[in-house]
Amino acid sequence: MRSLFFIMSAVAVMGLAYWAYQENYRTQRALKDVAQLQAKIGQLRENLGVLKAEWAYLNRPERLAELADINFKSLRLMPLEPEQFGQIDQIAFPPKPLPPITTPIDVVGELNPSVEGQEP
Repeated sequence: MRSLFFIMSAVAVMGLAYWAYQENYRTQRALKDVAQLQAKIGQLRENLGVLKAEWAYLNRPERLAELADINFKSLRLMPLEPEQFGQIDQIAFPPKPLPPITTPIDVVGELNPSVEGQEP
């Protein structure tokens, strides 16, 4: 009986060792994936910084004004004037929606087409 217990203990230890190695390899793979993702995020952030710099360079006011002047015949772009801006109270906002009916009312009775005080 004692030898069976030793054999079962040895099998259990080997099973746990196998499980521990598998978890170790899975953890190392996950850490490697995280490192790759972080490197990719860093590269994408660097690319985003470059794109923002290019956008700022292309949207310089003097460059845009020059392009508007060059293409005036085809685009007919005019500079903005202060009179073209309005006040917030001049905007026609859509009306607020009516609140939903949460407690419907049952109407009991007949429809009477006659107006009060008049006979049909």
